[in-house]
Amino acid sequence: MTISTNLVTLGTAAQQVVGPSTEPQFVTMHNMTKSSNEYIFYGNATVGTSNAPHIDPGDTLQLRLLPGEALYAVSEPSGLDLGVFIQKQDN
Repeated sequence: MTISTNLVTLGTAAQQVVGPSTEPQFVTMHNMTKSSNEYIFYGNATVGTSNAPHIDPGDTLQLRLLPGEALYAVSEPSGLDLGVFIQKQDN
């Protein structure tokens, strides 16, 4: 198992926060802001503030990505930090 962490500062344009892998990945994301009405939206390469679910300020979300899947995010407002923890299932 390979573990990595990253702190990503997001803008209003879709930004890849987890790249694709040949193995499944378990991803934990945390919206580092504590201010109200500052959201991080996540999804595929077309993610935006009007077409994706969001992570509330201070909340954490866990996802499992299948082989070949990547994850993108944007923030509203621009400049929010996203904490990312990735576990790759190596064979």
